[in-house]
Parts: sequence; structure tokens; C-alpha cells
Amino acid sequence: MAHPSLDIPFRGIVEQSLAGIYVIQDEVFQYANATFAGMMGYTPEELIGKNLSELVAPDVRDAQLANYRRRISGEVASIRFFTKGIHKDGSFVDLEVHGSRLLYRGRPAVVGVGINITEQVRQQEELRASRERLRELASYINTVREEQRSRIARELHDVVGGLLTSMKIDIQRIDRRSDDADVKAIVADLLFLVQESIGAVRQISEDLRPGVLDHLGLFAALRSALQEFARRTEIACTLTPDDFDLDLLQQRATTIYRICQEALTNIARHAGATQVTVSLARDGADLVLEIRDNGRGVSRRTTTGKSIGLVGMSERARELGGTLTIGDAPGGGTLLSLRVPLEEQP
Repeated sequence: MAHPSLDIPFRGIVEQSLAGIYVIQDEVFQYANATFAGMMGYTPEELIGKNLSELVAPDVRDAQLANYRRRISGEVASIRFFTKGIHKDGSFVDLEVHGSRLLYRGRPAVVGVGINITEQVRQQEELRASRERLRELASYINTVREEQRSRIARELHDVVGGLLTSMKIDIQRIDRRSDDADVKAIVADLLFLVQESIGAVRQISEDLRPGVLDHLGLFAALRSALQEFARRTEIACTLTPDDFDLDLLQQRATTIYRICQEALTNIARHAGATQVTVSLARDGADLVLEIRDNGRGVSRRTTTGKSIGLVGMSERARELGGTLTIGDAPGGGTLLSLRVPLEEQP
């Protein structure tokens, strides 16, 4: 039975409160309003007299009792924390509680307020799981995309490139066998078109999957990419140091290369820069790649509100167990910094 003689200030308000209110003394519940008792599946009469340890999940029991004793001893006056209770039906109840040390019947007790956050915790867990599934999907898409790029690049280089080379040889044979000026003029035009097509196929194949990345590694691929970027955009590019010995697993090297590639694309589109510096360094067990430009800086760029490129780079960094940050560089411009664990080719 409830104790009608308990001296609970503002008893009527407490009894009708939407928040759970309780009093614990000697690790035993001396009082609980209907709201708190209902959270645990009991009536107030059923809950009063139960030991605190009976209503706390085993994995948080020691911490819960320690918090209670710290307040009773006077070490702290009040603690707010999250805990997990045991419902009458055996299920777990997530609670946020705020309990304070007060004198009750002349001796120390803990008077607290509890809120049932089980639904919020469930929703947060569903959101976390959903985000993890999205990240797994993004990782899968990146992997499949690289596989498709490699396959298409090989087919372009080997099949289409081979066909164009055969056509070039046949056209040259026609040129050697004909003395007709009109025919030779047509042959010259065809040779020019075929050679341009071979160059275009080679460039598309290289853009899809840089051969230098597979054969010479990340540093050489970055140097080649910067040279091509400088030629195409007329932005002065520097790669430091002059040489960097790094033998990464192919998938990791590809991911780092794609992050750099996307960063260069963003610089060309938005930065208005005239200089770009890319640097590689070892920092303990990490590889650090920095890309600095002398453009407008992050805060001064005009954007459409879309950040798919940055999100994609961040997700690629996360796949490697690393981090990516972007901000205004000292002295102006933008600084992108990628830090990933350094796992090299065994």
C-alpha cells in the first residue's frame, strides 16, 4: 500500500505529474507516483518496497548503485544520467533520470524525476542503422562503379582502340597503293580523323581508369593528374615532395586518387584559383594528403546549396577509416586535408 503519511511537498501536483517522480532510501523505493510506476509496469503500491537493484538492468546495475551511493554519501548533490530499467513483463525500459540528495524523515534519500525515452532510443537506433545501411550502399556503389570504369576502360583501349588501329593500317595501305590526288586527299582526312579518334579513346580510357595508377602507383598517378589538370585549366600546380615511396593496396590508392580528382574538379568549378599545391606526408601510422588553393575560400564561394561532391569525398574517406576536413586556408584560399590509416601493400 502507498504511504499516505509520506511528507511529499505539493503532493497533488506530484501525483498528477506527467513526469515520473520517486523517492529512494536505503536502496528501496519509498514513494513513486503513478507515472513513474506505470513506466515500469507497476502500480505505485506494487513498486513501493522494491529494492533498486531489482528494477535496473544487469549491465547498468553497478553504475546505477554507484550513482545512488555517491549522492547519499554527499560526494555529489545531484546527477542526471541515462539508465535502463526492467519492466514488470521483463522487457527493458530506457530512462533519463535526474535525482538529487535530500533529507527524508531525517535521513539522506534520493528524490528523482524520470522520463521514459524508450521510443526515442528506438528511433535513434533505427536512424543509426538506416545511416549505416546508406553508408554500406554508398561503399558498394563506389566499388561497383570502379569495377565498371575499369571494365569499360579496358574495352575502350583494347577493343575500340584495336579496331581504330586496324582502320588506320588499312587506310595507310590505300594511301600507298593510290597515286590519285583526290584519293590521297580523302585518305589524309581519314587518317587525321582516325588518329583523333585513337587519341580520344585513349583519353577517355585514361579518365575512366588511369593506367599509371595500376602500374606505377598513387604518387605517379597524382603527378600525372596534376599535369593534365594544369594543361586543361591553366592553373599552376605543384606536387610535394618531389618523390614519395608509397605502395598502397590498389583499392585504397584508387579511393585516395578519386578524392583528389573530385577536389580538383571543385577547384576548377568554384575556386577561381591560379595555384594549387598537393602534398603527401606520413604522420605516424597515417597518410596525410593536403590540397591547397589560392582561390576564394570556402566562406566566399558562391554555391547552389548542393554538396554532393563533398559528401562523396567524406564517404570515401570514411570507407578508409579516415577523416576529411575542408576550410579556409591561412592567408586565403581553401585547404582540404585527408587523413587515413596507412595500410600498405604487404
